[in-house]
Amino acid sequence: MSRELWRSIGFTGLVIALTVSCGLAAGIYAADVSADQLQGRWTSPAGTSLTFHEDHTFAAEHFDELRASDCENPSALSSGRWAFYASADADRFKAADETATHGAVLSLIFSSGGCEVNVYLFGDEDDPAMCPTGDPDDGCPNDGYLHRNQTAAFALETAGIRLADSGK
Repeated sequence: MSRELWRSIGFTGLVIALTVSCGLAAGIYAADVSADQLQGRWTSPAGTSLTFHEDHTFAAEHFDELRASDCENPSALSSGRWAFYASADADRFKAADETATHGAVLSLIFSSGGCEVNVYLFGDEDDPAMCPTGDPDDGCPNDGYLHRNQTAAFALETAGIRLADSGK
C-alpha cells in the first residue's frame, strides 16, 4: 500500500478514536425525538420495558436488569417522572425540563429514592433506540437497547394511512 493510503487510514482511525473518547459519539448518532414519539411502551430483547405517558410519568419493568444506574435498591425502580434535557447551547445539556417538547437525552427520576438515570436516544429519528446509561460512550449491551413498540394502527398512521380513511 502507498504511503498516502496509510496516512488516510491512520487519520480516519484517529478521528474515530477522538470522537468516541471525547463523548462526541452520542452527538453524532443522537436521534432528536418528540414527546409524541416518546409516548408509549419501549422494550428491550432482555425483557426490560419503559412506558412513557403524556403527563411526564413513566412505568418500568425489570429496569434493574439493565444495570444502567448506581441507584440504591435497583429492584424498586418501577416508576417516576421523565423530562427531556433542555439546552441553552447545543454542546451542553443544562437541566431536565418537563416543558421541553423534544430531545436526544432524557432524565428518568425514579419515585423510590429520587434516583436519576440518563437515557440517550440513538439512530434514525423515525425508528430510534434508547440506551439508559451513565455514559453514552459505554453504550448498551446488544439486548439492553429499548425500541418503541408500535401497534399496527400506529404503524399505518405514521405511514400516512388512517383506519378511518379506509372506511372501516
